[in-house]
Amino acid sequence: MFDNKSLLELLEKFCQQECESELVEFKSNWERPEDIGAFISAMANAAVLAGKERAWMIWGVNNETHVVKGTSFKPFSAKGGGNQALIMWLSQMITPRPDFQFYDVQHRNGNVVMLEIHAPRSAPLAFDRCRYIRIDSHKTKLSEHPDKEARLWELLGTKVDWSGEIVPDATLSDLDPDAVLFAHEKFAEYRAKTEQDDKKREKIRAEVMGLDGITFLNQAHITKQGRITRSALLLLGRDEATHHLETASTKISWILRSEHNEVIGGEHFGTPLILATGALFNRIRNIALEYMPDGSLFPTPVSQYDPWVIREALHNCIAHQDYCLSGKINVVEYPDRLVFSNLGTFIPPSIEWMLQNQSPPEHYRNQWLIDGMIRLRMIDQLGSGIRRMFQTQRERFFPLPDYTIDPHSSGKPRVEVAIHGKILDVKYTQILMRRKNLELSQVILLDRIQKRQKITPKDIKQLRAEKLIEGRSPNYYISAKVAEWVNQKARYIRNRGLDDDYYQKLIVEYLKKYQKASREILDDLLLPKLSEVLTLTQKKHKIRNLIQSLRRTGTICNVGSKKMPTWVLSAEKNIAKQQ
Repeated sequence: MFDNKSLLELLEKFCQQECESELVEFKSNWERPEDIGAFISAMANAAVLAGKERAWMIWGVNNETHVVKGTSFKPFSAKGGGNQALIMWLSQMITPRPDFQFYDVQHRNGNVVMLEIHAPRSAPLAFDRCRYIRIDSHKTKLSEHPDKEARLWELLGTKVDWSGEIVPDATLSDLDPDAVLFAHEKFAEYRAKTEQDDKKREKIRAEVMGLDGITFLNQAHITKQGRITRSALLLLGRDEATHHLETASTKISWILRSEHNEVIGGEHFGTPLILATGALFNRIRNIALEYMPDGSLFPTPVSQYDPWVIREALHNCIAHQDYCLSGKINVVEYPDRLVFSNLGTFIPPSIEWMLQNQSPPEHYRNQWLIDGMIRLRMIDQLGSGIRRMFQTQRERFFPLPDYTIDPHSSGKPRVEVAIHGKILDVKYTQILMRRKNLELSQVILLDRIQKRQKITPKDIKQLRAEKLIEGRSPNYYISAKVAEWVNQKARYIRNRGLDDDYYQKLIVEYLKKYQKASREILDDLLLPKLSEVLTLTQKKHKIRNLIQSLRRTGTICNVGSKKMPTWVLSAEKNIAKQQ
């Protein structure tokens, strides 16, 4: 933290520079929130390349003369996208979680705002799924400069792989014999899986199973030249050997919660993790559900969760956990969903980036651990697992996985994925997700709409252009086009609501028949007929607007008090007063 005096000294130093640099940007007044987010990404990444701890954006200084003029920009009351507070919006739009701080600086020539931007420590910063870099005084996409991108990753220390480090005091006796045998069998499957001929496949399996322990462990990327790695202790180590991993937590907790979030059961699982995941899987209550597929009179049983999806989510937690943060992996089971979480920043720019690129990012936190897990058939080849999870849920007509990247509640970087085990809308999900002309990206957005989750203005614009949704923020709903696909025309009409003229005619017809009506009576008349996507508060607000519109046109008037109005037709005003 800086006080006003130290900030003024820094400001004076920056203003004496002949020109802007990668680490200092001058602005006069307000800039678009999107520009600020991109600049934070660019300057934070530039700070890493420059070997500096921070960069600065400064409002209230002429960028040509470097003379302090003052600014009207107020970051603490400014708004970002969707009318959200600017600072919170920037924190959510930038990944990994950025470290920045705005300061109000009192200068003799006017108020100055200084934004301190810290260099990232785990991965280059990305704003709205895109990484930027600052070159001289220009902002550009990092992907357009592969040499700088490679050097940036190198400087962030991704070459240091905690999972691949040798544990000097550990020996083969620290490994669990049952886990080693199980891993040996899985490695044999891995080696033989691409062979189509049954006889050749069995030959390969027999040859691999004939390997001695050291040779197999080396080839499976578990040990290095017969020496025990941290990965070996995590996956195959005895529980009593975890002291070799010092402060790293090797526990996975399964927690069973009720629909009211009360804990009703749980169990902790430790090393060897290759066996612990199977034991945890058996605790999950994967019950059979039944639903009626189109054209059938008989219910079709389907498991609440796909076993492969559970396995992939759990093994991803093991693979990508930041073990240096000394936290455990959690699996929380609710009646309608499973929530998996692990500590550590999410290194790729976003889930959407992973789904679009269908390839692994250039770097992983635990590369040696991941290599070993692939060879032991715990996870798929890099880059395909997350997309397959989405595709599997889509094909089963279940809601898609929900990823939450870096929530703030724990105080540490964290990744959470929720796997839904409840069909939200059978017809919507069945038919909509089968349409081959919809891209997965569109299905993901429509899935968020049915879950009443927020999506960006850019995505809203895209869905509107495709005529897939209608409605106003935040109450979007599937459009008439989609409703026709899924035979939901009636629901579409209920969601859309009717024209204001229809509701106003109901009010007038009521007053013609009954002469007068209180606000409570008009609420009873209109509330059941308004759009289902509106909340009760929004419905009452709409009724008030309908009444006021009729009042302004002289159609109706209030003969009661302001607090307790009584509405009548204006033509009947005198009669009502006499009564």
